[in-house]
Amino acid sequence: MKAAVRSRYGGPESVTVTEVERPAIGDDDLLVKVHATTVNRTDCAYRSAKPAVNRLFTGLVNPQVAILGTEFAGVVAAVGSAVTSFAVGDRVFGFSPRGGAHAEYLSIPQTGSLATMPSNLPYEHASPSTEGSHYALSLIRAAKVSSGRTSWSTGQRAPSARQRFSC
Repeated sequence: MKAAVRSRYGGPESVTVTEVERPAIGDDDLLVKVHATTVNRTDCAYRSAKPAVNRLFTGLVNPQVAILGTEFAGVVAAVGSAVTSFAVGDRVFGFSPRGGAHAEYLSIPQTGSLATMPSNLPYEHASPSTEGSHYALSLIRAAKVSSGRTSWSTGQRAPSARQRFSC
């Protein structure tokens, strides 16, 4: 399969498209054929290792992860033997914090940040919607937002988040 791969930190020129092996999946994993992905601020920061503190998480001298890409949308191509939430052929979108979406195929756990897509939603519209949502949900969970607690939020998506968590 083809993937955008990097072996060093740097600018866009540090990434090349090359042939790599298709990722293996474990019992709880899905193999997703990626139809759409993004290049977002996280990818750029991981690619360049700026700010330098990123190297503590991504590798001090050379990057630990060769294929970047956190947001994706595609079709489930294979499932591990313990997968119960998804089936081959499901249209899915999600966020892969460990990267790997800048490739034709991505391996992700069924418990990862992913969901099935509405049938009328194009892949190109689904993939860029996940990074911000992922961080927002992480903060909502960290704040222990629950029914009966008062919370304050801003932004266009706030009403749907309040409804989802019965705030």
